[in-house]
Amino acid sequence: MKTKITVKGIVFSALFAALLIVSSYLNIHLGFSPIPISLQNFVIMITGVLLGPLYGFIAIALVIVLTALGLPLLHGSGGLPLVLGPTGGFIWMYPFAALLIGLVSKRIKGSGPVAVVLLFLTLELFGSLLLYVTGVPWFAHTSGMPLQKAFALSCTPFLPGDAVKAAVAALVTIPIRRVFPLSRITG
Repeated sequence: MKTKITVKGIVFSALFAALLIVSSYLNIHLGFSPIPISLQNFVIMITGVLLGPLYGFIAIALVIVLTALGLPLLHGSGGLPLVLGPTGGFIWMYPFAALLIGLVSKRIKGSGPVAVVLLFLTLELFGSLLLYVTGVPWFAHTSGMPLQKAFALSCTPFLPGDAVKAAVAALVTIPIRRVFPLSRITG
């Protein structure tokens, strides 16, 4: 079965891309790490769930590509120095996180406690932990520090907050999906 691109899907992709851009300005900088606490991965989670794999990927990839080309979209910065900087490993994985979240979450049916737990696990795995797979090693590489120290600075302090974001995203998106299923949002 071929998926066709719709105007409605592109419009929602643009709206969620804008939501990612706005969320990038909401940061809490920690004194011990150059990696801030942000809502970007929360937006990636809800984008993947609500737009599905194709449009979720398009929405997030659009922001990343335009940022790499120099537009100041992520917290007012842009260009290759941002995308190749210490947080670049996280940024590169954003579109793939939305894609994988979309692929798995569309198979989670219902709205009961089992669906919430399954969606939470999906969001935690692909919306948080997957980002660390490329983010932590790249942070270690660009910072010139051992992987263990990079893990302590760019992963460990953020795990509890990421779990909270995944839980909230699961609780928020399940009722939204009931009212606005994927077919209604993307056409």
